[in-house]
Amino acid sequence: MNWLDLASPVDRSDRTLLTPPACLRSVTTAGRRYEEEVGQIEFETLLYEEADGVAVVTLNRPEVHNAFNEVMQDELRHLWRSLKTNDDIRSIVLTGSGEKAFCTGMDRADVPVEEGEYFFHALTYEDPGRSIGPRSQGLWKPVLAAVNGMACGGAFYLLGQVDIIVAAEHATFFDPHVTYGMPAVFEPALMGERMPFGEVMRMTLMGNRERISAQKAERIGLVTQVVPSSEVVETTRQLAVTIASYSPAAVQASLRAVWASREMSPGQMLELGNLFLNLATTAESLRSSQEVFQTRKPEPPTIR
Repeated sequence: MNWLDLASPVDRSDRTLLTPPACLRSVTTAGRRYEEEVGQIEFETLLYEEADGVAVVTLNRPEVHNAFNEVMQDELRHLWRSLKTNDDIRSIVLTGSGEKAFCTGMDRADVPVEEGEYFFHALTYEDPGRSIGPRSQGLWKPVLAAVNGMACGGAFYLLGQVDIIVAAEHATFFDPHVTYGMPAVFEPALMGERMPFGEVMRMTLMGNRERISAQKAERIGLVTQVVPSSEVVETTRQLAVTIASYSPAAVQASLRAVWASREMSPGQMLELGNLFLNLATTAESLRSSQEVFQTRKPEPPTIR
């Protein structure tokens, strides 16, 4: 990852359409074409809306618990790249349709099969889940997940690359790979950065026979807040609205600094600190932010 490749300066114009950048226009993949003259992408597997600088992205295959097929993989890749260059959007909420599931990973109907057996060639197989997360597509704007049900298996490709996770009271987290005779490899690697080692190991080895509740997920630090199901998306969106109200450069530089600190020693991070400050701190940013800071607002809530 290139931690220093900060996003372009923010354009605060009032555009409302999700417009793909030039590099994505007139691209044909998975049988779908993104035309240059089309201002807003019409998705097959995603729902999209935006307001107040926040995009709400909903995985929309509830009939299969929002599992991702090839079309959804393609659409997620294009969406993250498009949001990367959409300066109107300063934070993103990711959720799933319905109340049963956030996402249950790869649609098993899409798993490659050769002569009646699953086919994963060690030298040529490219795991599709590794390319559907926002970070893998170079999106360095805050992404907040509203987990509204089951999140398992390949869902961790997404949750492993978001910044904040809010869960509904009935949400559960588990990894069913070993139950189905498959090794869990990429998913625990991603979740190992968000959960204690013992919890990741237990989740990995227990497979489909045990699930982590939203309440335990909050206790171990995977989830930052648990709310009633009817409130999970709006609660997450309000967090995103608050983040979107701040200086985009300051937010994006802070985001990168925190992620970079996970892969560097404290000493290395401190040595790079001035570079992150220099890249995102401007007189205009400080001036405009100070005006917001001085505006009287209600006392902020305390999360308990």
